[in-house]
Amino acid sequence: MRVLVVGGGGREHALVWKLAQSPRVEKIYAAPGNAGIAQLAECVPISSGDIEGLLVFAKEQGIGLTFVGPEDALVKGIVDRFEAEGVRIFGPRAAAAQLEGSKAFAKDLMKKYEIPTGEYQTFTDYDNALAFVWELDERCVIKADGLAAGKGVIVADTDTEAMAAVKEMMLDRAFGAAGDKIVVEERLVGQEVSVLAFTDGRTVVPLLAAQDHKQVFDGDKGPNTGGMGAYCPAPIYTFELAQTVVPKILEATVLAMESEGCPYRGILYAGLMITEKGPKVLEFNVRFGDPEAQPLLAMLDTDLVDIAEAVIDGRLSELEIRWKPGAAVCVVAAAGGYPGSYAKGEPIEGLDTAADDDADVIVFHAGTKLEGDRVVTAGGRVLGVTAVADDIPSAISKVYEAVGKISFKDMYYRTDIGQKAIGE
Repeated sequence: MRVLVVGGGGREHALVWKLAQSPRVEKIYAAPGNAGIAQLAECVPISSGDIEGLLVFAKEQGIGLTFVGPEDALVKGIVDRFEAEGVRIFGPRAAAAQLEGSKAFAKDLMKKYEIPTGEYQTFTDYDNALAFVWELDERCVIKADGLAAGKGVIVADTDTEAMAAVKEMMLDRAFGAAGDKIVVEERLVGQEVSVLAFTDGRTVVPLLAAQDHKQVFDGDKGPNTGGMGAYCPAPIYTFELAQTVVPKILEATVLAMESEGCPYRGILYAGLMITEKGPKVLEFNVRFGDPEAQPLLAMLDTDLVDIAEAVIDGRLSELEIRWKPGAAVCVVAAAGGYPGSYAKGEPIEGLDTAADDDADVIVFHAGTKLEGDRVVTAGGRVLGVTAVADDIPSAISKVYEAVGKISFKDMYYRTDIGQKAIGE
């Protein structure tokens, strides 16, 4: 089988790495890929947003399975387009991808079907939004309705910060058209956990629970990023919590989407806050998280091709999904200045020695490219160094040892990834 992976970041490198382990895969293409992906797949210069170009390529190359990494292609309808041409593809159709494409759609759906989430209001008028924020007596969260590369969320501690966030999104258009509509919601308190699940629209099979680290600095300080690291399994996600999350959030959402005429197939990502009143949904994503994909796929023991095909064919209930014992931790090495402005083109040293022939250490490339025979930085999040070990403390030790062997100018990473899990 020939496989096409759409995207070129750390998540897509992890997908390619996992798919390459399948005995059913003859060749992998990645569009557009990156320097790390190029070691396992043939990279083709087609952007993830060029749906027609991707479709033509898939048909010309006889692609047997397309796996979509980024959310924008899903929201634009890549699955609908490929299915219309009889090309097998993993992911939700455009109508179902609204769960991530529109924060307002997701919140309205949860309210209608009594899926636990924070209180909220939606605004398209700047003055009305500002007035509402001014009247609030509590801290709140301001979210751009549309896609904003994981950065369209501002957690406000004061009225001044909240009003500045509204202005930044609606008037300054910091996130473009994504901020034409905003959601102002109750600020939930607790620990976050990411619970992803495979679903074919009927059967829902959760993955290991993971915890992402969104803020750029240690101790969860500073602005939100696309994610500075992740680990799994997350000890905070107990068996008791799962008894609520699976039926009342994951399965309830899949049923709700079916009822709304938007059947959901693919991977469903629920970003949860574990509050004193139980788990509540912060957001839904319609694809693997990045960097959650890196530790999750490192722990997955079942052939990803088999899972994708079972989802596409509606027979997920027939497949047993297995996980490796132990734990995995991913630390993102970012360019200095990220998530603000940062330099590109800096040579990366130590990639060959970071793993030291240790199969349990994988250096996933995110923002990299080849210049001649050198790998250089090409994005804000440059690498996702991932380690698998018997437990989280051992994985933390192993991953930071590997990170310490890598360097590029102004490289930055958090030093506390996974610490929340220790002692829980």
